[in-house]
Amino acid sequence: MKYDFDTILDRRHTNSEKWDVKDGELPMTTADMDFKTAPEIIQAMTNKLTNGAFGYEYPTDEYFNAVADWYQKEHNATADPRWMRFATGVVPSITASVNYLSHEGDNVLLMVPVYNIFYNSVLNSGRHVIENQLHYDRTKHLYTVDWDDLETKMANPLTTMMILCNPHNPTGYVWTREELIRIIKLAQKHGVIVISDEIHGDLVLSGQDYTPTFSLPEDCRQNVVTLVSTSKTFNLAALHAATGIVPNPILRERFTRAINKYEVAEPNLLAIPSVIAAYTKGADWLHQLKAYLLNNRHYIEEFIEKKLPELSVVPGTATYLIWIDVSNITSDSAALSAKIRKETGLVINPGTYYHGDGADFIRINFAYPLAQVKDGMNRLAKALK
Repeated sequence: MKYDFDTILDRRHTNSEKWDVKDGELPMTTADMDFKTAPEIIQAMTNKLTNGAFGYEYPTDEYFNAVADWYQKEHNATADPRWMRFATGVVPSITASVNYLSHEGDNVLLMVPVYNIFYNSVLNSGRHVIENQLHYDRTKHLYTVDWDDLETKMANPLTTMMILCNPHNPTGYVWTREELIRIIKLAQKHGVIVISDEIHGDLVLSGQDYTPTFSLPEDCRQNVVTLVSTSKTFNLAALHAATGIVPNPILRERFTRAINKYEVAEPNLLAIPSVIAAYTKGADWLHQLKAYLLNNRHYIEEFIEKKLPELSVVPGTATYLIWIDVSNITSDSAALSAKIRKETGLVINPGTYYHGDGADFIRINFAYPLAQVKDGMNRLAKALK
């Protein structure tokens, strides 16, 4: 079956956070997709609604087995269902973990630039953010880890937790297995718990697949909480469903207490059937989606190379987000983004949202029908011209 990713959806006046914009504006910002989810998932929702009884739900063995089977088939990664706990989202799980697994006044380490909501989870919990700035090569446009600085920050006695983004948002970088082992071993050495946000793990568009942290050697996963979800993969963010995978039984018990205490462990009506349908029937849809997204990314890369050579694309291989170096024309991406919006109606994320060296970058979401991607690029070129 061939799935449709070309039809433009009208998401205005639908309570969409992203599409709460002025008429004529094109928002390529918030990380959800402008595609309908897989019809198999819609059918599962329809079946549930047809039942008509909307009482309390609970995650079943079928749910956890579906998660395990998916990661085995899609990523060749083994996860014991007994390691798993249902949670109502990756970010709520991070926030609960910060609150329960660290102490007020502790440092939480972030590798920046990084997904900005991590800061909310940390700062709103009375903890401090400590930053490890990824090293950026302005010639090759590649990021690498500053390992000396990373260990120095981990060795700080107040640093008790690290939030890892695997694959990395906003750069789209896919950490290698060796890098993950090195990061986690350093964390173990200094008594740091690693919370690994793997919400983009199914969206590696080219090259080497991502490595789930729960699949690392046994001695490398004892201090790790892995968080996965269908929300990015299948455009199901509004369902608030995620899975925590914690191999270490002691840490798993602590994580369970965290999500229970902060009430992020109870599924909504559609979460369980939708996730099961996604993981058991959604593979073909996802594979076609990734091919479509890769074509969109290639279009943007070629457009920028030919028509906006003053910009440089950071060569990420995962997510439907593209990180673009604008340092040749500005050192203030927030002002640039505001100018672009005012002059063309194209709404993008300034890299300043993501801290670190973000003032030199913009982030664009390209999970749209190709016609809208082309529209966005034309608007971008018009503003910069």
